[in-house]
Amino acid sequence: MDNKEQIIKVGIGVMIFKEGKVLMGKRKGKHGAGEYAWPGGHLEYMESIVDCAEREVFEECGIKIKNIRFLRLLNMKKYDKHYLDIAMVCDWESGEPELKEPEKCEGWNWYDLDNLPSPMFEPLKTYFEALKTGQTFFDN
Repeated sequence: MDNKEQIIKVGIGVMIFKEGKVLMGKRKGKHGAGEYAWPGGHLEYMESIVDCAEREVFEECGIKIKNIRFLRLLNMKKYDKHYLDIAMVCDWESGEPELKEPEKCEGWNWYDLDNLPSPMFEPLKTYFEALKTGQTFFDN
């Protein structure tokens, strides 16, 4: 294994609520292809977590978010990757979701929490558990 493969990356996922629904898109490309997930991406050097959440959401779907808050931390070792995955939760502020990175996602839609699409990106299961139980750390 070379050094590149041994790097632990920091990912930020952003669960966005609007009128009781959440924004999800079907992933393409890298790990989790064909699975539904929220917007998100990699934390950049010297970037705040909140700034990363705002940037990634705008870059991927062209919307503004507000009330951004921490939900949970996951030491994720899935998809032959190792990530420190930070889950944020927030509210929609403005804009209509648009597909700004078609190489990464098939499209964005708002889904009722009682009628979510599947299959879901593996880390999302811990978002729901954190919302229900208040647990903030998971190690899988």
